[in-house]
Amino acid sequence: MSQQAHPHRSNAPAGLAEAGLDLRILATTDLHANLLAWDYDGNRPSDQVGLARVATLIRQARAEQPQALLFDNGDFLHGSELGDYLAETTPVLRSGRPLRTHPMIAAMNALGYDAATLGNHEFGFGLGFLRRSLAASNFPIVSSNLFFKPTRGKPLSQPFLLLDRELKDRAGQSHRLRIGVIGFLPPQTMVWEGRYLKSRASVADILSSARELVPMLRAQGADLVIALSHSGLDLEPDGPRALENVSAALAELDGIDAVIAGHTHLVFPAANRSDIAGKPVVMAGFHGSHLGVIDLRLCQSDEGWTVAGFHAEARPISRRAPQSGRVEALVADDPEIAGLVGHAQEVLLSRNEAVLSQTPIPLNSYFALVSDVASVRLVARAQADHVAQALVGRSEARLPLLSAAAAFRAGGRGGPENFTAVPPGPVRMRHVGDLYCHPNSICALRLTGREVALWLERAVSLFQRIPLGAKDALLVNTQFPSFNFDMIDGLTYQIDLSQPAHFEACGAVRNPEAKRICDLRYRGEPLQPDQVFVLATNSYRAAGGIGFAGAIPGNVIYDGAVSNRKVLADFLSQGGAPLMQDAIPRWRFKPMAATSVLFESAPEAAEHLAEVAHLQIEPLDITETGFRRFRLWLG
Repeated sequence: MSQQAHPHRSNAPAGLAEAGLDLRILATTDLHANLLAWDYDGNRPSDQVGLARVATLIRQARAEQPQALLFDNGDFLHGSELGDYLAETTPVLRSGRPLRTHPMIAAMNALGYDAATLGNHEFGFGLGFLRRSLAASNFPIVSSNLFFKPTRGKPLSQPFLLLDRELKDRAGQSHRLRIGVIGFLPPQTMVWEGRYLKSRASVADILSSARELVPMLRAQGADLVIALSHSGLDLEPDGPRALENVSAALAELDGIDAVIAGHTHLVFPAANRSDIAGKPVVMAGFHGSHLGVIDLRLCQSDEGWTVAGFHAEARPISRRAPQSGRVEALVADDPEIAGLVGHAQEVLLSRNEAVLSQTPIPLNSYFALVSDVASVRLVARAQADHVAQALVGRSEARLPLLSAAAAFRAGGRGGPENFTAVPPGPVRMRHVGDLYCHPNSICALRLTGREVALWLERAVSLFQRIPLGAKDALLVNTQFPSFNFDMIDGLTYQIDLSQPAHFEACGAVRNPEAKRICDLRYRGEPLQPDQVFVLATNSYRAAGGIGFAGAIPGNVIYDGAVSNRKVLADFLSQGGAPLMQDAIPRWRFKPMAATSVLFESAPEAAEHLAEVAHLQIEPLDITETGFRRFRLWLG
């Protein structure tokens, strides 16, 4: 990336500006308790994840520029199987002594983080676990739009920070710099984690909070203001996630000099853009895939220190070889950080080999975006079984029960390794994470048939509109995450790809009259708009905010506070075995004569074509990103 001019240039004379100082800002985000270079879902080493790998980049970046600050942007404690294990148990060291400090906190202490903010997932194990974990931290926690009711003891976080640092300019002279730090998490956290926060806290709007705090920090002598924003960059003013992803709007506010973004697991700077509103912004991927680096060139005038220029980049821990498509490591583990997990990793991997059930067929997601597959249906059946038991004795038990599930591992930004792949035979504890990788909890909604139909319309926004007779049109809208592609077990339906999408990828209504879902039936009869159903789903869906019809608090009839992974594990261990692939899929594309589309899957998907023999699929080439392309005939 090239140097970018800051809109507030210094008025200092040329000689003084040349004697300015340099400051480097380093950032991690969305680590999700991925301390090691290990893929818990696939049960194999991974060169694409892990704070232990990022630690090597951090040490390299500090060696290049010792005047550096290190921040984390939230979601660091919750999200991997290791994170779940550390929350559910008290691991012991090989010496037999209990592991007192959470390994993620120990690693962040060892790396000398200057501060961190909280992400929405920090609350997934409750406030008690969060407080105990943070009690061992040597760095401050800043959360500027999270407000707790007064309690005894030390506050969980601070509304802002003022960090005083002694830095040297290019002429070797020392200067005292005061750096203001603010941190934000999405307001929807109050809904997503309402069971823990509802009566104890509130979360304010991000932009309103920033507008109030930035002048206060400047008045208290802040030379710079850095925003740690656990919020995405996509600003959709009319979309359902408008208040959730506002980091771009945050960068546009006067008085903020740099923004660390996150939450949406993307990487910024991107190939076509290196700044926002003339200011440096970084988003360092997810699970430790990147280190965000911002280099600020500061100069001093009578008005104080100002940013004269900057360079921003996201440094990866791995790359994909263009010829083979294979992932290559760019750095090795930092041995100190990797060693902090201790005995916990070995115990976890041993526990994960426990057999829960048996499957006579492969359970994978290679073709989950083009066909009804057994792996997704298994999750749906487990959810329905749990909700049915939970509703016994309640009036809702008389309502017809449906269950929505998606293929969470279906390629996308996770790459060609990001597919569920459980072979025939024993279904082990580790396979549960492969089948359901997200840290959600089970919920159920009361919905009308009209809302159910719109739920499916939202899901099939995944697909591009395909003209009749098209040859090799691209099937999937790459802006739509596959984890929002729900199928609903208990219904049968077709998807008419010739029709426009009802919804945008972000969830906003695009074409209010458009209908892709056709021949929608419940028990063989056309689904009626005024029919009432119970829909088993997850806490992320039920919280709303991503455009699924009826996903509002008033429609939630069951909030189990039980993880969907545990629901699946219990279903399997209690005799709920995977079913054979149905001869008649629950959903399919409406036939389109002489029309073909292209989609991507894992290279090994070509070995599983017999599982979708009812479709006309042809394997094609391997792309530079490591995926195999396939042609699907819709006729």
